[in-house]
Amino acid sequence: MLELMICSMLTLLPDYLFRRYAQGKRIGREITLYSVWFELRWGLVTCVLLTISLITAVFYFHPSTTYVNAVFRSVPIVPQINGRVAEIYVRGSERVEAGTPLFRLIDDTQRTALETARRAITEVDAATVMAQADLLGSQARVLEAQGALDQAEDELDTKVRLNRNAPNLVVAQREIERLQVLVETRRAGVAAAMAAQQGIAARISDQLPAQRASAVAALAQAQAELDKTVVRAGVGGRVEQFLLQVGDVVNPFMRPAGVLVPDNLGMSGARLVAGFGQIEAQVLRPGMVAEAVCATNPWVVIPMVVTQVQGFIAGGQVRSSDQLLDIQQFSRPGTVLVTLEPLYGNGLDGVLPGSSCIANAYTSNHEALAQPGLGTLRRFALHGVDAVGMVHAILLRIQAALMPFKTLVLSGH
Repeated sequence: MLELMICSMLTLLPDYLFRRYAQGKRIGREITLYSVWFELRWGLVTCVLLTISLITAVFYFHPSTTYVNAVFRSVPIVPQINGRVAEIYVRGSERVEAGTPLFRLIDDTQRTALETARRAITEVDAATVMAQADLLGSQARVLEAQGALDQAEDELDTKVRLNRNAPNLVVAQREIERLQVLVETRRAGVAAAMAAQQGIAARISDQLPAQRASAVAALAQAQAELDKTVVRAGVGGRVEQFLLQVGDVVNPFMRPAGVLVPDNLGMSGARLVAGFGQIEAQVLRPGMVAEAVCATNPWVVIPMVVTQVQGFIAGGQVRSSDQLLDIQQFSRPGTVLVTLEPLYGNGLDGVLPGSSCIANAYTSNHEALAQPGLGTLRRFALHGVDAVGMVHAILLRIQAALMPFKTLVLSGH
């Protein structure tokens, strides 16, 4: 209607004023319903064409959308393991800090595994004490074997000297051979005792510490599994839709316990997400000035700026499945996702997260107009494109003014 009124002021109104005051024609006599069409047909046709052209230019170069939302991030409350709820520490709609326990699962199996790991460490410690005692015994056996070897060598040396002075008279040759075999046997005993000592020392220095480290790692793993039975808040926020009861089974994939709305709402803290029509994708660019009006803060036009334009349309995504794709599944066209940020830091104060909004984006040709050598016709066209943005700005403010009445009175709610 606003575009029609503007175009009529350029076509119908001058035509009517000319015929009424310049030609002296009067309404009801010379100016009748038939004569209006006959005499003003050029003005009417021109008005309609200008209106259509103006509406097209306004909606194309200055796109508008009602698909705007102050989206916010939420964190599902899910455990890391499956289990049945044993105890609940918080209630719904309650604020919690990061790390606050929310609920606990039945942990009999985890506690048993933890106690087993602790006993394994105790067994390794006991084995270490026993190995140290065995090391002392092996050291004594080495000394004993060394003493027996020394005694056998002394006896062999003595009988060898006696046999050298009087061969086969004092000591028989077979006795010397027997002592030589005994010395070799005692040397082997010393080597065996020393090898046993080294084995026990290696067991104390290498094997048992490795076994204890494995047992400590098993204890830490058992403790981690036990800690998983207590579900804690990952971030500070408010617990919502927390309808958990003792005995319920929760699953990290299918059965969340509720939703945690963080205090820091992520991208929603200072952004709006809007979906514009696909035909307007060519004019949507980061840096465009925009305006938004939200239902939770009506009568306030928020200056915004386009910070990001998604380079693809979500409605065309394809997922792998066991069925062939039918193009009819894409009958509903998707929108171009655009991120809007307030031009000023506190622009979204008073807008609740999740609020529905309407937004306009305005094309600006300021840089193009500043280029030297620009033609007159093109310069006039660019000025016209920037100027018609005022129409959408007026319409947005009319919508903002009528939003409470339309919602509270005319919608019937």
